Amino acid sequence: MGRILLMLTLAFGWVGPGLTEERSSLWPEIPKATGDPHPEGNAYWRKYHPDMLRHDRDLTMHQGDRQVQASLKACFDCHAAKDQAGQVVTYADERHFCRTCHDYAAVKVDCFMCHRSTPEGVDETAVEHAGLDGRARRIAAWLEETTGTDREGSR
Repeated sequence: MGRILLMLTLAFGWVGPGLTEERSSLWPEIPKATGDPHPEGNAYWRKYHPDMLRHDRDLTMHQGDRQVQASLKACFDCHAAKDQAGQVVTYADERHFCRTCHDYAAVKVDCFMCHRSTPEGVDETAVEHAGLDGRARRIAAWLEETTGTDREGSR
């Protein structure tokens, strides 16, 4: 019995590190942020960011406080993912900072139905059009020209 336990222990001892390395490659590849790290640490933000965003949303919408800590605008100051050409990607692109974890966890968010998914100053329509094929890009441009509105419906 002792020999069997010894053999199992040795076998799992050799296999264990291989499983650990293999498991780590299954996690999403999160784009590196720019700027200073969060003082609370990444683990805290990964766990509590939905609660913080909802809390600060309520402060803004119900109490009119526009100086909140966890605004989407503030997030994109450091967490704007870029493509190979160095262009900021929108939430429509699977490389977007938010999508890397949300897609992995099968979480559907609706933040970007109303909010920007890029930092201020980035033309989201142009960025999205750059990812379209030629025909889709021409159709989108024609629709904008014809209706006089952009993707978000503003004139």
